Amino acid sequence: MTMETVSPNIFVNDLHVTIEFYETLGFTVVAAVPEPKNPIFALMTCGSVTFMFQTFASIENTLPVVNRSRGGSLLLYIKTKNIRALFEKVKDQVTVLHGLEKTFYGATEFSIQDNNNYMLTFAEDE
Repeated sequence: MTMETVSPNIFVNDLHVTIEFYETLGFTVVAAVPEPKNPIFALMTCGSVTFMFQTFASIENTLPVVNRSRGGSLLLYIKTKNIRALFEKVKDQVTVLHGLEKTFYGATEFSIQDNNNYMLTFAEDE
């Protein structure tokens, strides 16, 4: 058995604002359900990275384990190319948690906070 990909389904309150935020990072909506103008679910990609976003309201009373009262901390670690150009593109449009820095394990990284208070760390092995 071999696993091939992982595509997190991230639950959010406002899908429209989330889509706008991720479009700023270079993501594109590939699918929106039930319709693009009023979605409760969106599939977004950038290169080979895929995220699914779904509203909490769409699963209300069907999956009570999905909530932000317990746990809810999430860091998405995204390997990228041209990290310095990406940082320059987004740094004035997002909340930067830490700027470009070289880690002890050799990667160059920066971290931001998305509109849902999740942390995104972008990394490149330079």
